[in-house]
Amino acid sequence: MRSEEEMMQLILSVAEKASSVRGVIMNGSRVNRNVTPDPFQDYDIVYVVTEITAFIAEHSWVDVFGKRLIMQLPDEMELCDVDHKPNLKFSYLMQFMDGNRIDLTLYQRNHLPENLDSLSIVLLDKDNNLPALREPDDSDYLVKKPSHDDIESCINEFWWVSTYVAKGLARRQLPYAKEMMEGPVRRMLKRMMSWNIGAKNNFQVNVGSAGKYFEHFLEDHTWKDYKRTYADGEYPNNWKALFQMCELFITLTREVTSHLNYLDHDSEEIHVFEYLKHIHKSSAGQQDSY
Repeated sequence: MRSEEEMMQLILSVAEKASSVRGVIMNGSRVNRNVTPDPFQDYDIVYVVTEITAFIAEHSWVDVFGKRLIMQLPDEMELCDVDHKPNLKFSYLMQFMDGNRIDLTLYQRNHLPENLDSLSIVLLDKDNNLPALREPDDSDYLVKKPSHDDIESCINEFWWVSTYVAKGLARRQLPYAKEMMEGPVRRMLKRMMSWNIGAKNNFQVNVGSAGKYFEHFLEDHTWKDYKRTYADGEYPNNWKALFQMCELFITLTREVTSHLNYLDHDSEEIHVFEYLKHIHKSSAGQQDSY
């Protein structure tokens, strides 16, 4: 595996040799002093260029970065949710055979975002006209304090879609039930978990994308409860996971609303929870119990 020094030298040398590349910016985890370095960190790089068209006319120019395992061009993929603005921005996501990865984004010079990611540093500025950046920090990624309406919407979505999960399990429609459980219901649980962690830390913490740092912030018993919300493909285990999600969500909601001095009216969630248990008990062919 090429070292960090080798990769950085390569990234900068390519930019220095290309007259149309006028600046290089790095952002992401490699700029975050709060992240423990590991071999899996990406190199999140921005090339500020005078003209994108010449680069994207023939993609083979990125071969200079090394032998690739796989590459993705999200701006050319209909299934990716990207803002398609031709000739203004283009990304190359490259995983190399040696284990390194570069996420390289080209920006047309006059269309560089005004507000760059708070985890950004300038590596190269040929014209000395890139924006002055403050000391990098993860302020853009801190858990944001929710409003009362934010919490109410999260609560409503969690309990509303939880009924879909129960119906899917009762009908033995596992793909549908799992889609609802690991989609909307999981998202709301993670949101409430993030707010809970944020509230306990004065909203000065970054829990990471998809809650990847949850374990670092949670007490052992809460982390164990959260792990129990993940189930396999067996119906009894998915019922148990659903009920674990519900119990944990109730606990988290009460803690968040208490910490933020928001009114907590849990009658709706208790009624829905009882309704889920009723579906479980009355569903034909279900021999498991909770």
